[in-house]
Amino acid sequence: MTRALLIALLFAACGAAGAQSIYRWVDAQGKIHYTSEPPPGTRKEQVRPRVNSYAAPAETRPSVAPPQPRAAAAGPVVMYATSWCTYCARARAYFGRKGIAYTEHDVEKSATANAEFKRLGGRGVPLIVVGREKMNGFSEQGFDALLARASR
Repeated sequence: MTRALLIALLFAACGAAGAQSIYRWVDAQGKIHYTSEPPPGTRKEQVRPRVNSYAAPAETRPSVAPPQPRAAAAGPVVMYATSWCTYCARARAYFGRKGIAYTEHDVEKSATANAEFKRLGGRGVPLIVVGREKMNGFSEQGFDALLARASR
């Protein structure tokens, strides 16, 4: 019980420390400073951190397994994904086990891939496209059905 309380207090303290504001201020010589507290009497401006995750070049991962004949006949398999997505990892593993050739675009690292993902109506990852057919999310049965529809 005591250990659980100690851990809870530790997490609460870490959360409070991480939630501190960052201030940008300019001293009399015009030098810009970033601190947790500006000195009194200076013009202060709270900084809102922004992360631009689309600045990196497009990342594609072609598969190394020989293509499965049925998948090759259906058209190219393209997956719009992220590195942290669990369902994306399941799709990668399934494609590897089945020898399905695919191209992967990371929508967080490529502005072009993100724009194409949105154009295709993507709302969540993975978005898998085979020919003219598309699938949001991933399940083995769903992908097999998608492949069958795309092969017609």
